[in-house]
Amino acid sequence: MTDEITKIAIFRNKEIRKTIYKNEWWFSVVDVIEALTNSANPNDYWFKMKIRLKGEDDIELSTICRQLKLKAADGKLRETDCADTESIFRIIQSIPSSKAEPFKRWLARVGYERIQEIEDPELAQKRAKALYKAKGYPDEWIERRMRGIAIREELTDQWQKHGVEMPKEYEILTAEISKATFGVTPGEYKKLKGLKRENLRDHMNDLELLFSQLGEAATTEITKTEHPQGFEKNKHVSKRGGKIAGDARKKLEIETGRKVVTGENYLPSNITKRLK
Repeated sequence: MTDEITKIAIFRNKEIRKTIYKNEWWFSVVDVIEALTNSANPNDYWFKMKIRLKGEDDIELSTICRQLKLKAADGKLRETDCADTESIFRIIQSIPSSKAEPFKRWLARVGYERIQEIEDPELAQKRAKALYKAKGYPDEWIERRMRGIAIREELTDQWQKHGVEMPKEYEILTAEISKATFGVTPGEYKKLKGLKRENLRDHMNDLELLFSQLGEAATTEITKTEHPQGFEKNKHVSKRGGKIAGDARKKLEIETGRKVVTGENYLPSNITKRLK
């Protein structure tokens, strides 16, 4: 199965979406163009560039690019032109930009880091911890976030083993758990927190992370026990796993008189204030 989970890389404060395909990083071409050119319409720039390159250099970009599903600004997975490290190098050679050389060095480093992570998976976790630390998150939150990532990976591994194949199916199952746990889908949750491309879980507080983990861990345990095969049966299990967390959340809310789901986030303008 193609691993099409969207990650975000940062080049000079510009977000560049990337995903693992055939054990390599593939990058969103329009994000790269926006980072290098500051174009107000990188999609149009890319469209015209494909026409120009085909006419001038006889390069057929469709042969070096592949459409992979990346998370768009609205939170949905959409087919996006992507290229691996080697192909991105070829593309940026045709983009007049003073940032081209620094970007090449950045790109080479990102590609090398992926090779290191394949050889030593713990490196990926160490780098993630360092990134959260640099953003100002406290150690306790970071450890909880890392645990949540591990729980999520175990769940998706179980889904794959039990016949869940399409990225859209993963998205739907995740939404079922979220709806049963929190009463809202991930998309609705992000709107409540004022998020766009940002990862929802990076903006959850301790309680939100705990209940998210409980819903996914419960779903994993039911899946390992009952072995549901196929999307529909896993969808039913996801609702049940989420309900376990949802029932616990509701009981806590009754006891405390406070809602677990909040509109707070860890965006740069709020993170210092929240972590004081």
